[in-house]
Order: sequence, then structure tokens, then C-alpha cells
Amino acid sequence: MKKALVIFGGVSSEHFVSCVSASYVINNIPKDKYEVYTLGITTKGEWYLYEGDTSLLPEDRWLDSGKITKAVISPDRNDKGIIIFRDSGVEKTEIDVIFPVLHGMNGEDGTMQGLLELSGIPFVGCDTLSSACCMDKAVTNTLADSAGIEQAKWLSVIEEDYRKDKNAFLKKAEEYLGYPIFVKPANAGSSVGITKAADFKMLEKAMETAFKEDRKAVLEEFIDGYEVECAVLGNYNAQPMTVGQIKPANDFYDYEAKYENDNSELYIPAKISEAQQKEVQKQAVRAFKVLGCSGLSRVDFFVTKADGRVMFNEINTLPGFTSISMYPKLCEHSGIPYSELIDRLFTLAMEKNGR
Repeated sequence: MKKALVIFGGVSSEHFVSCVSASYVINNIPKDKYEVYTLGITTKGEWYLYEGDTSLLPEDRWLDSGKITKAVISPDRNDKGIIIFRDSGVEKTEIDVIFPVLHGMNGEDGTMQGLLELSGIPFVGCDTLSSACCMDKAVTNTLADSAGIEQAKWLSVIEEDYRKDKNAFLKKAEEYLGYPIFVKPANAGSSVGITKAADFKMLEKAMETAFKEDRKAVLEEFIDGYEVECAVLGNYNAQPMTVGQIKPANDFYDYEAKYENDNSELYIPAKISEAQQKEVQKQAVRAFKVLGCSGLSRVDFFVTKADGRVMFNEINTLPGFTSISMYPKLCEHSGIPYSELIDRLFTLAMEKNGR
């Protein structure tokens, strides 16, 4: 039986989403194939082996369970696992595969992937380079432009440069992008810190909101289109799943619309033409390959209402795995139930690592 480690939490604005995702992942790991270990990272960056009930993961109730022990992942390839600091002494446990169910900064941005590559332990998802590139929206957009993948017009700016002459930058954004303008932190997920600005005053405020999350902001023109998502699964022969569509409860699919408002609607399959669905799938795999992804990613697009063009929006290398998350839902609609999906992701991780 293989030993699988699930990592959750993290020092990120998406810490609590990670805890919920991890609880569903753990509960759906085939227990006849894998012995499961769980390692939680607090919002302060403390690492603990957690040996309690997975129902306590949401809202960080696991921290008060009395079932936590200091532990870390060893970067030493001779260990290939976790080092546990028990009262009785140091214990080493070899791990066969890791699922880092971490969203956002310090988990999905290449930092954790770098540690796991050093450790030599196979892990679910993209490598260090692709994780970092896909996390930074400015880098993602630059690579998409270079590959000729159609997307919205965009600008990016580092906070220090913005502060030197913010009025000049804001006027440039107005002229180039036109209102409304979406302002986003370059490195954040779950729509944290995103604002839709309708005028100069709102744009100025939106920049401050974005800079609270990251020192780089990305501004994008508004696209009047349907929001669709495509799950991609695999390594070098990645395959697209069914295309889904989002009808957000709010003006756009922000954090509240994703996780707190039950009125957001998901359509699987998407309510677009069959030809448009095939084009979304084609472009999803193309973006996946251009950005060097492996294992899994969810690729998001707009399908314009006026002329049906498929326009790349963003890519998520470690999408949500909660009960309402689109990635597992799209895979399930494509004939891969949740437990089988987890097993496949573990297998892909070990295949990529040659194990």
C-alpha cells in the first residue's frame, strides 16, 4: 500500500479554502490503495502532522484537537518523507506521493513545488516553473501573448513604479483599456483583491485594494462574454474535460460569489454551442502546454456574446476541490468520479517522477 501525504492550510489569503478542499480530498482517497497522512500549515507558517478527524479541518478547528505534532518535509532525498518531532524522539516516515492541496501564495506559486522537487517525492500538479508562471497573472499573460493565445488587453505595474506617477499610469489605463477595468493582484487566487472599476475614482481605489495583496497589479479590459471553465487532466498527453459555465451571483465571480453566495449557478455542460465547447477544449490544452503544466489545471475563458470568440482569461494550477468546486465536477461529468480522480492524480504524479 502506498503512503500518501496531503498538505493543507498555508500562509495565504486562501488558507481556509485550502482546509475545506483538503477535507474533501482526504475523504475521497481510496483507502484500499493508500495509507493517508495529513500535514497542516498554519497561517503563521507552523507545520504540524495532524492525526485527527478531517471534519475539523474547516475553520482551523484541527489546531485545538490535541492531535497535532510538529513535523516537516525533509529536503534530503535519502529521507523521502516527513520528519516528525514526537515527545519520544524524532521519527521519519517515508512518503510515496504528496498532494499539496494549497491555494494561492506560498503553496501554488512554485515555493512548495520547489521544496517537493528537492525532496524527490512525487507530487500532484505542476512543477516549480509552471506553478510560478501561472500564479503571476502578468507572466501568464505575457506567455499567452507570445504564443498568440487571444485574450483581453491588459497592463501591469509594480507598486513602486505606480507610486512615482500614479496619475500618468491611471490615465494610460483609461485610454488603453476603457471602462470598466478589472484590477487584480498579480499573485492571488479565489478572486481575492479583484475590483471592477467604472471610473477614475474607483480605479484609483481598486489599485490600493490590489496592492494590499501583492506588490504587482494587473489591469484588464472588460470582456462582455460568458465565463466558462475547462478542466485539463494529464501530463504530456493531457486531455480536456467537459466545459462548464458560471453565472455569478454578483457583478462578477468574486470571492463572495464563489464561496459565500448560494445564488451563483454552474452549468455543466456550458450553455454554448458544441463548436465553441470544442474550441474552448482545444485552447485549454494549448494553454496548458504553452505554460508547461502537468497533472491538472483548470483553464478559464470568456466566450464573447457579440461574436462567440473564445478568449483566454486565466489558468489555475491547483483549483479548488471543495463540494462546489468546478474542477472535480467537470471531471465527474466526463466520467471520472472524485475518488478515481484522486487516484489518477497520484498515478500521474508518480509517472512523472518515474516511480
